Amino acid sequence: MYYKPDAVTTMSPAGCPHVNGFKVDNWKQNLRLIYQCFVWSGSAETRKRKAKSCICHMCGTHLNRLHSCLYCVFFACFAKKHIHEHAKSKRHNLAIDLLYGGIYCFMCQDYIYDKEMEQIAKEEQRKAWKMQVLDFDFDSCVGIGEKYSTWEPTKKELELLRHNPKRRRITSNCTIGLRGLINLGNTCFMNCIVQALTHTPLLRDFFLSDRHKCEMQSNSCLVCEMSQLFQEFYSGHRSPHVPFRLLHLVWTHARHLAGYEQQDAHEFLIAALDVLHRHCKDDNGKKANNPNHCNCIIDQIFTGGLQSDVTCQVCHGVSTTIDPFWDISLDLPGSSTPFWPLSPGGEVSVLNGESHSTGATTLMDCLRRFTRPEHLGSSAKIKCSGCHSYQESTKQLTMKKLPIVACFHLKRFEHSAKLRRKITTYVSFPLELDMTPFMASSKESRMNGQYQQTVDPFNNDNKYSLFAVVNHQGTLESGHYTTFIRQHKDQWFKCDDAIITKASIKDVLDSEGYLLFYHKQFLEYE
Repeated sequence: MYYKPDAVTTMSPAGCPHVNGFKVDNWKQNLRLIYQCFVWSGSAETRKRKAKSCICHMCGTHLNRLHSCLYCVFFACFAKKHIHEHAKSKRHNLAIDLLYGGIYCFMCQDYIYDKEMEQIAKEEQRKAWKMQVLDFDFDSCVGIGEKYSTWEPTKKELELLRHNPKRRRITSNCTIGLRGLINLGNTCFMNCIVQALTHTPLLRDFFLSDRHKCEMQSNSCLVCEMSQLFQEFYSGHRSPHVPFRLLHLVWTHARHLAGYEQQDAHEFLIAALDVLHRHCKDDNGKKANNPNHCNCIIDQIFTGGLQSDVTCQVCHGVSTTIDPFWDISLDLPGSSTPFWPLSPGGEVSVLNGESHSTGATTLMDCLRRFTRPEHLGSSAKIKCSGCHSYQESTKQLTMKKLPIVACFHLKRFEHSAKLRRKITTYVSFPLELDMTPFMASSKESRMNGQYQQTVDPFNNDNKYSLFAVVNHQGTLESGHYTTFIRQHKDQWFKCDDAIITKASIKDVLDSEGYLLFYHKQFLEYE
């Protein structure tokens, strides 16, 4: 593979050139007023004013990411592009996000940074927070008005920046972060997962910002080794890396994976996440907003909540439990487990007493099957708390809380008393995935396991983008793992141990697929 050297440039202090048109007359006073009344809203009075006033002047709603024009009193939706229409017709190029306070430039087509504007935003945010402290009863309103301080460089860091003016520019054809891994003897199962993890955006940001504070012996901490691994990957070196220390630590902390036999990549992923979780647990005592109630970076990124509803067939009482998960394992057609594809409107045939779709099986089919109601039968009766006796019941799984990174495990390896084989059924998976149909909140819209297509196209909360695919070639006894990873938006590469080659989107989508990694498209600050 040919690598083009990354461009090196000098950091420029200049930001968006279009803000100068706004900076006239009393612009600072006007901007402060907008922050006070319509963004931070520190007092109860300004919050009421914001609730009454801040509606889209075009569609009348107060949702869909409202923005305010900086040049005139005009509120409009960002998601439905009503604010874009106003900007185009009036040539008002700047707008402010009324939830987060970011300034958007329609000429640059991005949120921008301006030192003076940022300073005003911070000052007004601090004032609003102080007003909230006085305004709220913290004994009854836990968490309201909590202060979130933004990162500011220290004097030492500023001095380092001044003495090192060269910066690495990340261009569209930049190859930084791409690095092969030497196979140490049937360790392709480890290499493919390492490639997927090192290209997980939030995990990369965590380790490259030196956030891990180790409380273990440095030579036994897997998180420290992962931190070093990220430094190696993003150092700019192009020779393949030898992950011998990582292999040693995996053998030490996950002894069932020790030895030079071929292992399962999915099993390695779960073992690695478990050890990383144990080695970087956050012990600050704060309750985290995920089903594992842990603040470590692994749970923040990978943990979701799976809701299980068991319904009694006699009294129709529902027993609900929510369990944390790091991945979702999906059954495939061709396995010994009955599988009914559920593509809406698809042609269906009957084979061996089982319904089969004539088209290719999709990831959506697998998810529909995973979340459909399942009759547990007379051999699996449970004690109903309403009937106070053992009754037949149905069970349905749905997503209560989605993780930032959703990992789907296609169950290609079948192990039973009579059978050991690999299932090679092709499963079509998309570049973009909407998980809304499989949420617990969407359960009321289901009829017999089928989701009625009423998805709001402007609701991006549950939308994901594919960023890594792990594949297995070969048989159950002898095989090889490779990974497709997304480097930039539409640039894909195939990682085959030490060899990295450019891949097309068609190569990715035509691959068999064993582990599919999706990242949430939109993240909200909590």
